[in-house]
Amino acid sequence: MKIVTWNINGIRTFKNRIKSALDAFDADIICVQETKVTRDMLDERTAIVDGYNSYFSFSRGRTGYSGVATFCKDSATPFAAEEGLTGRLVNHGEAVGCYGDQGEFSIEELQSLDNEGRAVITQHKLKQSVEAEDSETLTVINVYCPRADPEKPERKHFKLQFYKLLQSRAEAIVGPRSHVIILGDINTSHRPIDHCDPDDVENFEDNPGRKWLDSFLFTPEENENDDDEEGSESSQNCVSGGNFIDTFRHFHPTRTNAFTCWSTRTGARHTNYGTRIDYIFANLSLVERNFLNADIMPEVEGSDHCPIWAELSCTFVPSTKCPALCTCYMPEFMGKQQKLLRFLVKVSDQHADGKDNEKVLPGSQEAGEIRENLNPLAAGVSSGSKRPSDELPESSTCKAKKSKHAKKAAKPQGSLLNFFKPKLTTVVSSSQSLSSCKNTETDVKSECVMPKIHENTENYVSSCTGTRSMLTVCHTEVKVKGEKNNFSDKTTKEGEEEECCQDQLESNAMLNQETKKVACPDFWKSVLHGPPQPPLCNAHNEPCVLRTVKKPGPNLGRQFFVCARPQGHTSNPQARCNFFAWVDKRK
Repeated sequence: MKIVTWNINGIRTFKNRIKSALDAFDADIICVQETKVTRDMLDERTAIVDGYNSYFSFSRGRTGYSGVATFCKDSATPFAAEEGLTGRLVNHGEAVGCYGDQGEFSIEELQSLDNEGRAVITQHKLKQSVEAEDSETLTVINVYCPRADPEKPERKHFKLQFYKLLQSRAEAIVGPRSHVIILGDINTSHRPIDHCDPDDVENFEDNPGRKWLDSFLFTPEENENDDDEEGSESSQNCVSGGNFIDTFRHFHPTRTNAFTCWSTRTGARHTNYGTRIDYIFANLSLVERNFLNADIMPEVEGSDHCPIWAELSCTFVPSTKCPALCTCYMPEFMGKQQKLLRFLVKVSDQHADGKDNEKVLPGSQEAGEIRENLNPLAAGVSSGSKRPSDELPESSTCKAKKSKHAKKAAKPQGSLLNFFKPKLTTVVSSSQSLSSCKNTETDVKSECVMPKIHENTENYVSSCTGTRSMLTVCHTEVKVKGEKNNFSDKTTKEGEEEECCQDQLESNAMLNQETKKVACPDFWKSVLHGPPQPPLCNAHNEPCVLRTVKKPGPNLGRQFFVCARPQGHTSNPQARCNFFAWVDKRK
């Protein structure tokens, strides 16, 4: 079997191709960290993947922060799953159990340690061989350990408390036939060989996180003793705090430049200037008996971390049913037909009275709803033939007619002109316009409602100044017979004069805009000088890149120039040189 872990730096790394990404690993269990989704942000395409069952842990305090997920193939379905390390988030009977000693933690600490969505535990059954009859237990703890922010001392304490809780839980689960694998982003590089430039880190060996790893991990050097008494003492230390192995170093103890995380801001991945902070830990007996190999995958991009994997000789025994934590049991992803029934069943009378039926769960179909689906007329309508329309009371028919008239009266009586012309003239219905034009023997052919013709036509036309588009939309053709031809000619001439004036105004406006466009760049160039010209670095004679200080302090907001090449070791000629220059504010 094969296990993979990867800090994906956001579930969007998969870009809606999550199944193909999971299949590419060809692994039985894929654990991802830093999903950066909360439950309301999780979509069905990510939560329900064909051929896999998934288990998520979400941050309960911040949106788009932290979060882990474990994807198991159907052939490796666990029989138990749990969110968090403390057991306080368990609300079902399929928990993993074995919580260890939590006496040194307060209730507030335990709650805060689990509120950031940093752990998912799945428990599987495995066989050492196909012929073996007895199965053993494998517990996979997927963790995203906190980062110690130098600017926030409380986070350093939070990180160490998380380490202690993780160790207490893992050691409580380990037994003669119960094995544990801890994998994920531990956020601490253990040895100097795991860091790109350990000489640049102050007090490297004194880091509290590294001291915890020293006590948590087993190292072969501790068993190489000439004195038997020292050997027995070291073995006791291993039992109490060194029962887990860094599987990568177990197979590659002297490999250098094997990193799993790089800074994307400085482009350090191009020069392999990073750290190894992603691990697969396993208890000693499991590594010695079943682990075949473990390695990193720096060629896989898409995140500031790379995946790591481990291969074992044992096989999983899948459970016939997914644990209750599985995303397939989330109500929003159940995928059953009762979702559609919510739109088909009749609303109960209690809702009509303003009372909510709290007993009816979303998506559930109770006996009353089933009867309504089978016989819709049974709810509120007598069975039998349909009631004819003549049996309706007169009051209801009158109300219906009145409502129709009310709707007609409520509608705006007019045409498209109402939306374009100023509200200075009175607009009437088409029937009124036609009736007012009968005395003048006018034939009206219009695609829209004709506005009322005022006695003073000149005033009416002048009120429509600037509405040439309105007159075009109306498409009204007025043909006046007999003595009214003069009126038509007069209206036509005034309309042509108005169009000419409008064209003149539009041309003047266009000239003014062109003049402003020409003048604006010169004005802004005289006021804003733009960013300063980048200098050339000393080592490569290349243009530098402009940066801004974001760290709180006296230089916050100041700009400076540095070499544009990616960050790397000082011995690497292709890496960034030590050029640095502040930007002069006066320039």
